[in-house]
Amino acid sequence: MVTKPAFFILHSFIFHCAVVEFRGENPSGFKMMSTCSLVAESIWQAIESTRSVTDDQLSILHFIYGKNFERATRIFDQRGVKRISGEPSGRSIFQVVGESRRKEEYLCFAEHYCACYSFFYDIVNRGEELCCKHQLAARLAASTGTCIDVKVSDEELALLLSKL
Repeated sequence: MVTKPAFFILHSFIFHCAVVEFRGENPSGFKMMSTCSLVAESIWQAIESTRSVTDDQLSILHFIYGKNFERATRIFDQRGVKRISGEPSGRSIFQVVGESRRKEEYLCFAEHYCACYSFFYDIVNRGEELCCKHQLAARLAASTGTCIDVKVSDEELALLLSKL
């Protein structure tokens, strides 16, 4: 569990890294995104190990991911994440409900890819975000063990993946 003083130390560290990166004073050559990714990954691992999330962990993830994390928690709270697993291989992909009125569903790999517009525009093209809200919702649901699990044949999963 991250205590309040630890959160402020972490906040100060990340802010310092951002200032150093912005000014071009970073002798290590690492980007700010790398620092944030490392901090986030340690938080995700802690959540996975306990299958629960604390307020401090939510605060840190919100600090790192911003509005996308807020939106992801709404999707998570509405149980909008399915893990579709092929049998017998056990391979899986997430299907995450969007927030629009149409309630579109997006296929994604929590750490690498999402079929939504924001993934291509904000992450791939502009490099302004670490990941989209669908990826975050999928990661949060998987880390806490609260995905809706759907089993399909490997053939059905392959057909689903071929549409990406």
